[in-house]
Amino acid sequence: MKIKENENSIIIEEIEHFDLKQTLECGQCFRYENISDHEYIVIARNHMLHIKQEDNRLYLFNSTMEEVQTIWLDYFDLNRDYGTIKKWLNDKDNRIGEAIEQKSGVRILNQEFFEMLITFIISQNKQIPHIMQIVARISERYGEYIGEWNGKRYYSFPTPEALSKATEQDFVDMKAGFRAKYLVDACRRVVNQELRENELRQMDYEKALEKIQIVNGIGEKVGNCVLLYGLGRREAFPIDVWMVRIMERLYFDKPVKKEEMQSFAKEHFGEYGGYAQQYLFYFAREKRKRE
Repeated sequence: MKIKENENSIIIEEIEHFDLKQTLECGQCFRYENISDHEYIVIARNHMLHIKQEDNRLYLFNSTMEEVQTIWLDYFDLNRDYGTIKKWLNDKDNRIGEAIEQKSGVRILNQEFFEMLITFIISQNKQIPHIMQIVARISERYGEYIGEWNGKRYYSFPTPEALSKATEQDFVDMKAGFRAKYLVDACRRVVNQELRENELRQMDYEKALEKIQIVNGIGEKVGNCVLLYGLGRREAFPIDVWMVRIMERLYFDKPVKKEEMQSFAKEHFGEYGGYAQQYLFYFAREKRKRE
């Protein structure tokens, strides 16, 4: 990987194992806008990024070298060796090979804990476009203006303190539905430091998963999503309807309980569970759409 600067962009060359479209649209994040083929506006870490991929090059148009080094390389997980990860998974299990081959450009984004906590509470029983709309409303109302592109204004995701001012009715008005009371509870627990990011990162995985479920409305699936996408816990293995379908097909050949799947994933994939989940999830979802 090489990074250079020209007149109107930062260019990252010789990118391997990375597809911008697959990474953004695989269901792990909700703050992006597709503006043309493999070209996006991405909102993350209080910044707005205009980014485009052409083959193994990334063009970052409204950024600086310092921001690329301190924000975007980490956000897109570009410093991690995915070749080694995919080889380990393939060596461990040839059944996952088709998913890895089809979705080989997916990387797990390093997103912010509080944003993931709120976002994945919202995600329950919601389609991706609806989740994106609600998160955009929350950001516009309680976040800070961070820039615009083509006449559209973009806002940062609010801090816990700012969002804690929202009432249950405010969240209902922003179309959060039954999740409104859960969002109020999540904000309260973060502001009161009942949930602390550093502690959750350092805890044993099982204890961290149990701890995050003190928030009303968070079960094992949402808890694992927050751990994986917002806390860097790569052993987390969220299981939803897509995962049930693909896991039963590939590994069990019969209906099984989620608890059995969870135990199998922990034993089988170990520290690489999150990567396996991401390949399998995206593959299963796209395969179902095609069928």
